[in-house]
Amino acid sequence: MIVSRAPVRFSLGGGGTDLPSYSRQHGGFLVAAAIDHYVFVCAAKRFYDSIRLAYSKTEIVDRVDAIEHRIFREALRMSAVDKGIELLSYADVPSNSGLGSSSAFTVALLNALHAFKREYVPTTKLAEEACRLEIDTLGEPIGKQDQYIAAFGGITALTFEKDGTVQVDRLPVKDNVIDELESNLMIFYSGIERSASSVLADQGANIAKNADQAVERMHRIKQLGYDTRDLLLTGDVDAYGELLHEHWSTKRRLSAKMSDSVIDDHYEAARKAGAIGGKLMGAGGGGFFMFYVRPIHRRTVYDVLSQRGLRPMRFRFDFDGARIMADFHRS
Repeated sequence: MIVSRAPVRFSLGGGGTDLPSYSRQHGGFLVAAAIDHYVFVCAAKRFYDSIRLAYSKTEIVDRVDAIEHRIFREALRMSAVDKGIELLSYADVPSNSGLGSSSAFTVALLNALHAFKREYVPTTKLAEEACRLEIDTLGEPIGKQDQYIAAFGGITALTFEKDGTVQVDRLPVKDNVIDELESNLMIFYSGIERSASSVLADQGANIAKNADQAVERMHRIKQLGYDTRDLLLTGDVDAYGELLHEHWSTKRRLSAKMSDSVIDDHYEAARKAGAIGGKLMGAGGGGFFMFYVRPIHRRTVYDVLSQRGLRPMRFRFDFDGARIMADFHRS
């Protein structure tokens, strides 16, 4: 039995500049943070030659080609594991929630399959394989942020070069700054699940044709990524809260699918209750809100959003990245 896990993430600043529609032309930059909510994959040798998968449904098949679940199928192909295996997945957060859970699943799955084959895989290669599976093989209109932060963890600056390569820099954020950031960020689940692919495809199309000055907005979002890095390194956490509001105001204009009247009402209610700034995680359209709230206003914001039906989520940052938690190999 092998137990593999990979963390989901918050995009702290610059999110979306990893999309190929932008980064291949202009280069991207963002700061992301892994958190202590995970996607787990268990792998075990199966007595029979068939393949058994357990996720929201169960599949038992004799051939990899017969697998319905696209990521399971392509990961097994990539790993050249074609029989005699059982795979089970579990996630701490719902899918389609803006926290990068699909890529975290891909990273955890590939890591489990490497361990199943008794192979060591460097972290960079693990992230690259996950990107290749999701972007090149499955054709998802996504960037590379989620795969890299799931593999590396931490509070990390990611630079996306025009040639498709990624530079990874773990930020040396001081412990007291990390504590303050964890204390002042409030996370709420909107209850709205959405397909990130549809939002990102629309955003990518707008960037490609520069609809409504989309490229200029992306330039500003990238600069906000640099500003986020600098504020975290200097410890000016309150200024980061103010930056969040500009980040969301700029990003929501990139696609009509990023927000709607319900989401806007939730956001304004939080601001009136004392939140300095905030945004929807990931592509937008639903999922989790992140708000920056000073301690004096936390109770008010909590009460207001809870009364509106939003569900709070506690967290801490994760600095481990993808890990094999247990490896009980049988001969």
